Amino acid sequence: MKVMPLVAAATLALSGLVTPAAYAAPAQQADCRTYSSVSVCGELTLDATQQQCVTNAVGQGMTERRAEVECTAFGS
Repeated sequence: MKVMPLVAAATLALSGLVTPAAYAAPAQQADCRTYSSVSVCGELTLDATQQQCVTNAVGQGMTERRAEVECTAFGS
């Protein structure tokens, strides 16, 4: 467990040198994934066409997470 970066970030935040968001950002990026050279982080908002693409791709055996990325990037 890396304690020093968290302690250093908290110290900087308390000193007013950085905002809490500055050291919280890496935690938000923990849900990143890359497929077909396309990287996304967090939850994706899909329109109806993209959602249908995901449904079709999952039905053909692709994982839902990969289908979301590929359908967002490349369409149906």
